[in-house]
Order: sequence, then structure tokens, then C-alpha cells
Amino acid sequence: MAENADAHAVPDAGEAGSVSPAPLAEDRRSADWRDLPGRTDPLTASLSSVIGGPVGRHAVVGRSRFFTPMRAILLLAIVFLALGWFSKAPCIQQAPFGENGTLALDWSGSRQYVAMCYSDTVPLYGAERLNEGAFPYKKSWEEDIGNGLTQTRYMEYPVITGLYQYVSMTVAKAWDATPWLPQALQVVIYFNVVAFGLTLAWLVTVWASALLAGRRIWDAAMIAASPLVIVHVFTNFDALSTAFAAGGLLAWARKRPVLAGILLGLGGATKLYPLLLFGPLLVLCLRTGKIRDWSVAALAGLGAWLTVNLPIALLFPSGWAEFFRLNSERGADPDSIYNVISSFTGWAGFDGVLSVGQTPSVLNAVSLLLFAVLCVGIGYIALTAPTRPRLMQLCFLVVAGFLLTNKVWSPQFSLWLVPLAVLAFPHRRILLAWMTIDALVWVPRMFYYLGVSNKGLPEQWFTATVVVRDVAVIVICALIIRQIYRPDEDLTRYGFIDDPSGGVLDQAPDAQPRWLPTWLRPRRTAGADSADSASETAGQR
Repeated sequence: MAENADAHAVPDAGEAGSVSPAPLAEDRRSADWRDLPGRTDPLTASLSSVIGGPVGRHAVVGRSRFFTPMRAILLLAIVFLALGWFSKAPCIQQAPFGENGTLALDWSGSRQYVAMCYSDTVPLYGAERLNEGAFPYKKSWEEDIGNGLTQTRYMEYPVITGLYQYVSMTVAKAWDATPWLPQALQVVIYFNVVAFGLTLAWLVTVWASALLAGRRIWDAAMIAASPLVIVHVFTNFDALSTAFAAGGLLAWARKRPVLAGILLGLGGATKLYPLLLFGPLLVLCLRTGKIRDWSVAALAGLGAWLTVNLPIALLFPSGWAEFFRLNSERGADPDSIYNVISSFTGWAGFDGVLSVGQTPSVLNAVSLLLFAVLCVGIGYIALTAPTRPRLMQLCFLVVAGFLLTNKVWSPQFSLWLVPLAVLAFPHRRILLAWMTIDALVWVPRMFYYLGVSNKGLPEQWFTATVVVRDVAVIVICALIIRQIYRPDEDLTRYGFIDDPSGGVLDQAPDAQPRWLPTWLRPRRTAGADSADSASETAGQR
């Protein structure tokens, strides 16, 4: 026994010749650089008391065989995705209707609003003529737009989203035609097929975001457990675009610009916002002299977008253009700042009262101009800040600026911000407050849609909560800008860690092109110079 113990003796920092009570593990690695929120974040420390409290000070971190942080986070995501499905379940209930007791969806008594379970997926199955087995962009129909006028309509979504609906419909019809499988209304099967695909897409979003978080991998738990997941992950198809965006940013972080461009380009063929991420990449690559990497990614993104869109555009040009036509002609969305102002002041809008089918051209121009101004301001900050901003900080600012100035902020668009916000500004209590506020906007929205005559809420109850949501987003933007100018307050920067999502930008010194004017170059301070020197020294080590 004594000989055995001596064989495994290990030196101790405080006492020479101390003996290990058991053989040492073969794997002696410890991820002691990983952030431990149970010890560093008061909110997490308090919540951890439910499962035994924070990890011990002398615990070896990073050697769990099964419940690794990634698996725990994905399991948490599955729990919240299940809650999201149950929140929509009342809207896929079936009931007998008519003399023959034919089964149909039970939306009686405005169930979709009273139960707050509304999802675009259900009505779109018939509205987009998917129930007829029609191919999107080829199938057209006439829609009454008022005043005795009709309009030719097509699938209203970008190509990948439209094809996703078509594939989901095909699976649902095949399921319905298989008698030995559990049966339901075809639209119910379709909803569940769509939800399964969106579940996989959101899990990809969480997985990629966790890898992008680096040493702060547990931050991704805020993405997995966001209240917005419960409310909106199955409201529309936006989880597809968040998966492409997160995957593209992860590819960029792994220094694979071609793959990054392809994924962001495909994301742009799903929803617009992944294309906006090329903007932050451009200004940061301009500041660091990495324009070649950006050009490769941008060309790959353009190629991927064209590869998906060109066949549909050439075969069905009118159907392909429907998404752009509809977004051009639609007015201010209920969630937009323009409608909020109209709601409280009675303002008729920039274009006044429009006739049926008339395009709000002034509103379109104003929203585009405001977003352009914001982008110029963000670009100025990115180029002139003493310390180069992190990629995720600029990505959040751009996407948030787009939503705040755009004439459309559909409720599920808030999902776009969740991964970017967590990676840009990992302050849990502030983020949880914003996410909760944003999720709760759904309640007055549903009762506003119900209508005052049907015991619903007046519009101002809804638009007032929109104002609170917008203010919360603006506050986060202001705090991110503050941290850009005070990088010592940025929780993500740690020791030699500069930008874990930056890829070729991480640890890169400033190398602006000579043609860039002086007023667009970093405003150097003594603190920034010393910080940059320390960063470069650590990078060389």
C-alpha cells in the first residue's frame, strides 16, 4: 500500500512530498480559463442554488465525460423549444364542425388570439396555396384588395423559405397518404413538419453561437433559454435565417471566408438580414487591411445567392419578384416606429392616406435614408474608435438599427437579435430584461388584434409596449457603444483574447489603406496605445 502511494506522489505548492490519495487521471487538462457564471454572475449564482450552488473553487473544469457545456446548453434549448411548441399547440386543435361533424381546426371564438397561439404557418398553408400541392412562385391566384379590385398574387417569401414550405408540404402530404402513420388534419401535420425543421435550425443557431462565445460558452444558455424562443421560434420561419447567419459567422471565426460567404448568401435567400452582416465585416476588414478576405467572402455570398435565386427568377420572374413587390408596397407595420407615432398622434404618415395598392414611396425613402445614416454612424465608430470593436458588437448595432428604422418589424424578427445580443453584450440581467419585455409585447398584440369590439385592447396599449421594447433595444445599443470606447468594461475581452468571433480580425493590428482620410482613422489615446501593444505582445506569444 505504501509503495503504491509513493508511486503516485505529486508535489504540492504548499507542502513538499505530499501524496495523492489515488492514481492521477490520465487526462490532467483543466479549462481554468473558461468563464464560470456561477461564480462571476450574481444572477446565475443565485439560480445555481437550485442544483447545489456554484462550481467549487478547486473543481477541475472541462473534463466532464457526458454533460459538457455544449450538451447541457443543447438540452436546455430542447426544453425551451418544447415550451415553444406547446405555446402554439392550442392553434392546431381539431374539432368537428358542420352537420356531418367534419374535423377542422378549432379557431372558434378567435382562439388564435385569446390563447395567444397564433402562428403564420397555419394560415399560410391555405393562403399560399400549399394545400393544393402548388409549386411556389409558379402558382398564382387572384386576391381581393378592396374597392372591387383584385391583384395577382404569388408566394411572398424569399426563395429558400418558399422552397422550405414546399418541401414541408410535400412531406405532410406523403405522411397524410400513409395510412399506418398517426393521422391528423393535413395542416396540422404540415405545422409539425415545419416545426421539426425549425427546431433543428434553432439548435444549429445555439450550437454555432456557443462555439462563437469561446471561453464564455455558457453565455449561449441565454440563447437557448430565451423567452423569445417560447413565443416566436414557431411563429414564422426565421429560425432558418438565424441558423445560416450563425453558421456563416462561425465559418468566418474559423478563418474560412468562402464558407462564411456561402452561408451568409444562403441566409440572404431565406431572410434579408444575414446580408447586412457583410457591412460590419467590410469596415473591420478595411481597418485591419483584410479587404481580400472580405472580397472572397462577399463574392462567395453573391455566388450562393445567385445560384439559389437565378433559376426561380428566370423560370418564374413574376413569382420571384413578389417578395420585393410586396415589401415595397406594404405600409408601416404595427410594430414600426412610424405606426407608433401615428397611433399616439393621429399622424397620417409621410404619404398621407394611400389608395388601395398605392406604394408608400416617401416612407420607403425615409426608412432607407435613416438606416443609411445609422450605418454611416456605425461605420465611423468602427473606423475611429481607439480600440477596434469586436465583430459581434457591430453586427448587433447594424441589425438593431435596421429593425428600429425599418417600416416592418414583424414580431419574430426579434429572434434575429438574440444570438447577436448575447455575443455582443453578455450581461445576463440586462439581456434577460430586454428579452422578457420583447416576449411580453406578444400579449397586448394578440388582444389588439382581437379588437375592442370583441373585448380586446385599444391600439395604444399595444404600441406603448412597443415603445418600451424599442427603448430597451436602444439602451443595449448605447451600452455596446460605451464598451467599444471603454474596452476594459467588455466582458468578452479577457487577457490575450481580443475578438473570439473575429477570425482573421482577431489580434490583427490596424492597417488602414493610405487613401483613407485622417478623420476616418482611429483616435489614439495613451490607454489605447498601451492596450494595443499588450494585445500584440500577447498575440506574438
